[in-house]
Amino acid sequence: MRGVLRQLELDFTAQKDYLLATAVAGRISKAVAGQARRPPTQKMVSGAPALQSISGRDHILESLADSLLRSNGAAAIASQVRVEWNPRLKTCAGRANYRARLITLNPLLHEHGTEEIHRTFFHELAHLLAQFRSGRRRILPHGNEWRRACHELGIGDEKRCHNLPFPVTQRSRRLLYRCPNCRRDFPRVRRLRRAIACLACCRAHNRGRFDKRFQLRLLKL
Repeated sequence: MRGVLRQLELDFTAQKDYLLATAVAGRISKAVAGQARRPPTQKMVSGAPALQSISGRDHILESLADSLLRSNGAAAIASQVRVEWNPRLKTCAGRANYRARLITLNPLLHEHGTEEIHRTFFHELAHLLAQFRSGRRRILPHGNEWRRACHELGIGDEKRCHNLPFPVTQRSRRLLYRCPNCRRDFPRVRRLRRAIACLACCRAHNRGRFDKRFQLRLLKL
């Protein structure tokens, strides 16, 4: 009898998560559709906190993130995750910062429909879920842990990079860093603010962990 009750409880939880995700998706669709009829700086209200197309927090997606993380064993960080729209993103569709518990989305996604918003959101949420499960262990951004998280979030066929036609701004890369071991060059627009090592050399000689021997060095041009 206990086994039957436990199964019923699991079925109810799964159904509740599905209904929440469906409801949120519908509200996002209405908000995005309404954006086409309103000035770009105006907030759209869909019953709950406003979904902003230009900048600011998205409480609807935060609610969905909370539910999905809890149902996948990451309740410890579920309520901490913030989702924000940031117009400073240009060619990047979205970013995930595990330390800050932050998912940042590009407002240009609104021009490509609700499906792309969902896909990018789940892509970034998978990064947070993968790192949570790995603890302090360093993992590859799109490695096996991320793949597993994508599969459990329902986007098992997700690719590493998007192919959306975002405008590209050409910027001069005035700085040049080099790996002291393999001599590979890494051109940069801005100066590195923290120690970065050559990933290929760290994988080959230190099991993918940071190794100061392969820290990138700035060349004088």
